[in-house]
Amino acid sequence: MTTPTLSANEKPPAFPMPGLVVGMATMAFLAFILLTPDGLLTKADIVGAAVCHRWLAHSFVIGGRQLPLCARCTGTFIGALVGFLGQGVVLRRRRAAQFPSPFILAIVIGGMLLWAADGLNSFLSAIPGGPHLYEPRNWLRLASGALNGLAMSVLVYPVFNSTLWCKPASERTVRNLGDLGVLLLLEAGLVGLVLTQWEWLLYPLALLSVVGVVTLLTSVNTMLIVMLVRRENAVDTWREAAIPLLVGFTLSLMMIAAIDVVRYVLTGSLAGVWPSQLQ
Repeated sequence: MTTPTLSANEKPPAFPMPGLVVGMATMAFLAFILLTPDGLLTKADIVGAAVCHRWLAHSFVIGGRQLPLCARCTGTFIGALVGFLGQGVVLRRRRAAQFPSPFILAIVIGGMLLWAADGLNSFLSAIPGGPHLYEPRNWLRLASGALNGLAMSVLVYPVFNSTLWCKPASERTVRNLGDLGVLLLLEAGLVGLVLTQWEWLLYPLALLSVVGVVTLLTSVNTMLIVMLVRRENAVDTWREAAIPLLVGFTLSLMMIAAIDVVRYVLTGSLAGVWPSQLQ
């Protein structure tokens, strides 16, 4: 018995059980809305608690309210969102499925390494007598986080496109240094905006934090589930893509809920927790 193969003009069958997928996504979203404490900012904090320590000293406070993510995670997750939008909307590489050149990749990965180095320095400085090169600052955490978020978006975006679309574009997501400069300017704009700490930015930044977390998790989970059920390159329109994306979205909400429950059981709180408090 032979295994059927697809011709060059065919694509894999559509994602199975769309009705069930929509129903589960709806229930997961309603459960999050109804079962979590009231208040938009509180719900944003709950999402942030799944991916961030939320230590107050390492976070920006706007209008007397701590942001849902620490400075480093604010840069990372909103920075990743800016990177996705920058590649897909500003640079118009909507279905580009090729990585940038090795030179440009080295630059963006260098930004990721700076993020890691600044994080290590910050951690060591919090240990009494711990050796560190310089005094950490929240603006450094934010800026290095933005570089890390950009790097993550540059690495994830072409893989997402090459996995999901039946006709991904055979072009680089970031073609040259000019493109990279545009993305860096967008990230710099994000950093500058947060550093103003204008009170009216509290809700927009809180919502962007949530969207950044959910977008990144959904992108990765969608790729994994598409590969797991062997439906790579199976969609041609955003309407067709809605079903696998809803699966990724549902898994992301489940992950957030599970991590929050474990965190609450271990610490008794979803507020900022520093490692010393767990001892």
